[in-house]
Amino acid sequence: MKLKSLLVGALASVAVMSASADVNTAKANLQKQYPATTITSVTETPIKGVYEVVLGKNLAYTDETGAYFLFGDIIRMKDQANITSPKRDELNKIEFNKLPFKDAITYKKGNGSRKLAVFSDPDCPFCKQLEPQLAKLDNVTIYVFTNPLVGLHPNARNVAKKIWCAPDRAKAWREYLISSIAPNSDGTCNNPVDANVQLSRDLGFDGTPMTVLEDGSVVAGAVSAGELDYKLDKVASDLKAKKK
Repeated sequence: MKLKSLLVGALASVAVMSASADVNTAKANLQKQYPATTITSVTETPIKGVYEVVLGKNLAYTDETGAYFLFGDIIRMKDQANITSPKRDELNKIEFNKLPFKDAITYKKGNGSRKLAVFSDPDCPFCKQLEPQLAKLDNVTIYVFTNPLVGLHPNARNVAKKIWCAPDRAKAWREYLISSIAPNSDGTCNNPVDANVQLSRDLGFDGTPMTVLEDGSVVAGAVSAGELDYKLDKVASDLKAKKK
């Protein structure tokens, strides 16, 4: 029995060493062929001969030679689990506490304990769908960063500036998005609109609305108050557990 155990252990060690060698070969080939590319990590996948490659915030798959790349999701068919999605979500997380909240339109409701940031275009139809859902949330602090997409909505930049310069910008924002009431302002005050547009680009946001939760995870598009409520509670619970 002792000899059998030693053999099993030896075989397992050989398998681990072989897998490690394959990963190292793949990484070496990638670095040789793409010296200007920052390769964060190379790891095995459940598919033999296919390796996961992290390139900054991008995720791809390759073979040992590094000559071919696949971009997309790996699905485990027996339970329909998406193997790629959790890793991609983790890579796309934002450092929530480093956002420039002074440049945001801020709402606090209830105790304000749950937090989220929204990158929103005042003339975006999906942003107008999201805003009434945000208004339904309780015990929340919401930071709205204006991100006018002037290529789609040419007047949105001017509207965003007028809203920021209004006597009560939080009221003006919701009145405009929910009730189409024009802001009572000429938009000539100092404002962070252009800085917020650049921030959105730096974060890789190419559409609106984009909602960032306190754990850094990003929710794209217009979602319901119920879905946001669930996500906010889960994030709050997870963050509390991490502090213990």
